[in-house]
Amino acid sequence: MNDIAAELYTKLNETTIAFTIPIFGGIPVPESVVITWGIMAVLVLFSIIFVRNLKLAPSGVQVYLETFIGWINNFFTGILGEGGKRYIPYLGTVLLYIGCSNIVGLFGLTPPTKDLNVTAGLAIMSIVLVEAAGIKAKGAGGWIKGFAQPMAFMTPLNVLEIVIKPLSLCMRLFGNVLGSFVIMELIKMVVPVFVPLAFSFYFDIFDGLLQAYVFVFLTSLYIQEVTETE
Repeated sequence: MNDIAAELYTKLNETTIAFTIPIFGGIPVPESVVITWGIMAVLVLFSIIFVRNLKLAPSGVQVYLETFIGWINNFFTGILGEGGKRYIPYLGTVLLYIGCSNIVGLFGLTPPTKDLNVTAGLAIMSIVLVEAAGIKAKGAGGWIKGFAQPMAFMTPLNVLEIVIKPLSLCMRLFGNVLGSFVIMELIKMVVPVFVPLAFSFYFDIFDGLLQAYVFVFLTSLYIQEVTETE
């Protein structure tokens, strides 16, 4: 049991450096960044392949592609309304990235979302978008006045929400991915190889895609909240 605990502790605390950029005394590039670049490259490549021969009468892969894009548009439009369509490309991109990041474990790679820096970056970008959406919808003056709603004494709590929201997004995603990683490592240590494979399909696919859905769902709710007018 002590050996298992020690091995698990090592895996949780290891930060794999993929390579070092030889400038400014050496800039270490972690594995999570390299895998993120790989995911981005794959998504861009698939985008080019899937859209280069689009037809007015869809067939084959185009049918599934349009169905997926249609679902994304309808889902976010139902939350944000017609005026919120400008935010769908960002939300859809984040959904794809987090979903792909969470399922790369099936290929023996470490999910980038296991890195707290990655989830923190995603959360900060989302909240910057949320606050920018509030300013665009209400103007700078209306956005500032919103901190005093519904009553002036709520202002400190409303300001604190700017920190609380990204923190909750970050820790929810990071905690769930890390929890899945811990469980999978424990299973690999104590049971035969085919059993971890079955559990991997649950944690890497179902739970991974669920966390991607929850992240963008909450972000869209935050956008809807700050853009709604009286």
